[in-house]
Amino acid sequence: MRRTSFARWPCSIARTMDLLGDWWTPLVLRESFYGIRRFDEFQQELGIARNTLSERLRRLVDEGLLEKQQYDSNPVRYDYVLTEKGRDFHGVLVTMSRWGDKWLAGEEGPPVTLHHEKCGHDTHAEVVCAVCGEPLTAADTTKRMGPGYPPRLAQRPDVQRRFAR
Repeated sequence: MRRTSFARWPCSIARTMDLLGDWWTPLVLRESFYGIRRFDEFQQELGIARNTLSERLRRLVDEGLLEKQQYDSNPVRYDYVLTEKGRDFHGVLVTMSRWGDKWLAGEEGPPVTLHHEKCGHDTHAEVVCAVCGEPLTAADTTKRMGPGYPPRLAQRPDVQRRFAR
């Protein structure tokens, strides 16, 4: 069955999910942050089928989150290295981890601890306002149409209702 593409939806969440596509992609990125760079290492750590891993790595390279760097020529072999765009995905992963730690971890506690090297403390992700530094919650934020919202959709009554709150 062919999946619906969200790549052109006027929603960054939908576009991000379109890029991720499935549960393997964020796990491949997670392994990249653990320092995994080679195909066989990804395959061994994740237990993912080789064809599935090839497809996910190709997509991450095509989308600019990873880049291939040749490390051997006979046979040709590559490292998969995080790009700036890929490194910027770290915040998404640690925010997902924070939610999982709170709601899915169980009595024994979080399976992985985040340690901030700059201050020397264990910590967790917080989503805060970039202007005032206060935590962002659903109760104290609203969504507004941004400059990239398609004008042809902005006039629809259902869209206007969504943003009228």
